[in-house]
Amino acid sequence: MTEPKYRSNRLEVLHKTAAALAAVGALDKATMRDFDAFCLTKVETLSGEDIQALREREHVSQAIFARHLNVRTKLVSDWERGIKRPSGQSLKLLALVRAKGLDAIA
Repeated sequence: MTEPKYRSNRLEVLHKTAAALAAVGALDKATMRDFDAFCLTKVETLSGEDIQALREREHVSQAIFARHLNVRTKLVSDWERGIKRPSGQSLKLLALVRAKGLDAIA
């Protein structure tokens, strides 16, 4: 399992502390879910226009953007044209790029 992505280093420490408390039963599941939502990078759906604007903001071609996301160039093209929608790990990476820039995943 991959390490979760945090919004900041401080929130990472806070989340790991809360997870340790939850592991010993000092924190209930509902509170832990609140910590998850607050500390982890938020993932929102993106339209094709949003993805294209994000790629253009980073000044890269579809091929370079695809390489950073570990997907095929055609998939990036399909996302931008609205034929397909990103999901799972790709959506999470796009959220990170949106929040922190392409260098965050490079």
